[in-house]
Amino acid sequence: MPGPIAILKEGIQSYDSLVPHVLSTVQLTISGFFVGTFLGLMIAIVLHLIPGFKEAFYPLLILSQNVPIIVLAPLLIIWFGFGVLPKLMIISLVCFFPVTVSALDGFRQTPTELINYMKMAGATKSQLFWKIECPYSLPSIFSGLKISATYSVMGAVISEWLGAKTGIGVFMTLASSSFRTDRVFVSIFIIMLLSMFFFGLIVLLERMTVKWKSKGVK
Repeated sequence: MPGPIAILKEGIQSYDSLVPHVLSTVQLTISGFFVGTFLGLMIAIVLHLIPGFKEAFYPLLILSQNVPIIVLAPLLIIWFGFGVLPKLMIISLVCFFPVTVSALDGFRQTPTELINYMKMAGATKSQLFWKIECPYSLPSIFSGLKISATYSVMGAVISEWLGAKTGIGVFMTLASSSFRTDRVFVSIFIIMLLSMFFFGLIVLLERMTVKWKSKGVK
């Protein structure tokens, strides 16, 4: 087991070789996170607005999370090759579920008296959603985004394990196969820092957006 000083020294010495791997993982993480978030929000909106869809498809969403991603990932590589597409699919599968569940829960948290008031004022279903339900669901949606932001980094690393030329997952695999335990720990700490960084960005965006939306609702 390498000590903290040895890990820190190895991280400094490997800085030049680490930078391309970190940048590759960050780019892949951001792309997969946005795709997964978009899919999660779209699925939540469809299940919420179309009657009967939630009862029919919500169990399927739960079942989709029971398939181990480490088992599904090799199949995606076989079906779609070693390009970017299977990697984005892996990250999206990890990210979309927390966003979907959080958004659906948020849509149900809208005060009933506000919905009844809007209906008495002649608001349409679309106006109810965009002016009342959507703003009130933002805190729940951001809770899902925080979870997805941390999951997306791990999803990117898993996808890089299975076939990539650059990335933290590749760096970790090479370090592990050459018994460079210090480099493995450097990779682990970088993954942790990236997860904390993306989580912090979502928290910052939440403070800006929810505050602005709450003023608009009032």
